[in-house]
Amino acid sequence: MMRKAVMEDIKDIMGIIKETIIEMQSYNNNQWDASYPQEKDFANDIQRENLFVLELKDKLVGFICINKVEPDEYNGLNWSLNHDAMVVHRMAVKPSYRRNGIGTALMKFVDELALESNIKYLKTDTYSLNLKMNNLFQKFGYKFVGEISFLGKSEPFYCYEKILKNNC
Repeated sequence: MMRKAVMEDIKDIMGIIKETIIEMQSYNNNQWDASYPQEKDFANDIQRENLFVLELKDKLVGFICINKVEPDEYNGLNWSLNHDAMVVHRMAVKPSYRRNGIGTALMKFVDELALESNIKYLKTDTYSLNLKMNNLFQKFGYKFVGEISFLGKSEPFYCYEKILKNNC
């Protein structure tokens, strides 16, 4: 079941973050670490009603932040459209639940939420070393737009866009 996150979810979310950081480090991806994302990031997302969680059998197994906040770094890129866009931010699936369609459900939810909000343009970014997220975005029809420097990381972040059709 997909639903808006509540403050009581933060403990489970931070548990997923901790597991995800360990996994990311196993393939030399330092996108997330002790400094980002933090509990306060998710508390802000919840207060703004931008964080959604997916539960299976009453267990929180994934989450995604969706809003209209574009990082300033996006300004220098050659986006296809100059329209309102929904932006996909922090997303993760509990490692022990991977390969069960959780990521697919989260990505489909983004499309549905955007269309319900009359928005047909999506933007996102992920660290160039985050091969799993890069592949997931491409699998769901996101097109590469360019690179940005972000969060003081040594490698670039890849930016993507997707133009939705009403039959998503």
